[in-house]
Amino acid sequence: MDGTTELLGISAFARLVGLAPSALRFYDDCRVLRPAWVDGATGYRFYSPAQEARATLLRSLREAGLPLAEVTLVLDGPEREGREVLERHLERLRDQTETAEAAIAVVLRSLSTSGSMTEARIGGVELASAVRQVVPAVASDPELPDLGRVLIEIDDGEVRLVATDRYRLSMRVLRPAALDGGPCRLLVPAADLIEFGQWAARVHEVTIQVGPDGARARSTSESRVLVTTDDLFPAYREMLSALAPPEYRVIVDRLALRDAVNSHADAARIALSFADDELVVSLADHSDAATLPAVCHADLPRRIGFDPAVLAPALEAGVGPDVLLEISAVDRPVVVRSADQGSFTTLIMPAALGTSS
Repeated sequence: MDGTTELLGISAFARLVGLAPSALRFYDDCRVLRPAWVDGATGYRFYSPAQEARATLLRSLREAGLPLAEVTLVLDGPEREGREVLERHLERLRDQTETAEAAIAVVLRSLSTSGSMTEARIGGVELASAVRQVVPAVASDPELPDLGRVLIEIDDGEVRLVATDRYRLSMRVLRPAALDGGPCRLLVPAADLIEFGQWAARVHEVTIQVGPDGARARSTSESRVLVTTDDLFPAYREMLSALAPPEYRVIVDRLALRDAVNSHADAARIALSFADDELVVSLADHSDAATLPAVCHADLPRRIGFDPAVLAPALEAGVGPDVLLEISAVDRPVVVRSADQGSFTTLIMPAALGTSS
């Protein structure tokens, strides 16, 4: 065949694109990556340098675990279908990661040796404040028992308390006065944690001890068992890392916004509207509006909806005089945090306002 000197044999092409020759033969048999030419006498396969981009993309998709049937849709189907395939696969990977993390965490706890112990020393009032802030985000639905717990995570020099009910996620980060031992995770039923927080508020300092025999908390004069469970907890770190960067920021008086939201406590939906340096809280039909001064960064979306029963507790649990709202889109989680103290963060799902908004 004329021009075969411009083609690459299967071994050379395999080295170029990072695929084994056996993989290239398999993809030829599956009609995913056909050679540019096959010698009829010898059966040798030859590839064109122009096929490098397709082969490299094929390798990347397979390394990501994409099934071959879906690989062909990404390579040869409409771009919209290819994007949908990749987004579905990414969601599957996240679910698998969450399941694997939970299973490994259980195994790691079971492998604890008798000499292992993690201790974190925290101010009692600070710990009680963290409990008060995150507990409102715990699910109360009896059909979601796993979400009726608060995660206490000791890792990376921090103690984190995390709770979620699927519509919001609250996290408070504490810096312990002293920390010794390896990372660990505890799941504490909300009712038990509330009682624990009330006790912590009355003592100067609390030392949380986690070992193979369970978890305890002690002060200078008292020691008490921490009730824990082996339930699963959502992979909240993946949730946070998957958040889109905020496009818009609003700073407003926290208590004023809380009171305006609470004035519509019986409503199914309220709307926050933005104009210049004002934030308007109203019912979804634009009635019963309250206007608050605000600092608005960038051109905000015209309106965004919330369930007042979800937004109000997040504002109530906040700290400091001002609250910062970080918005990426009207249908994506909104970050609610103190404007000058980032140790307490709540994620809240907006609520649809309907076509009339």
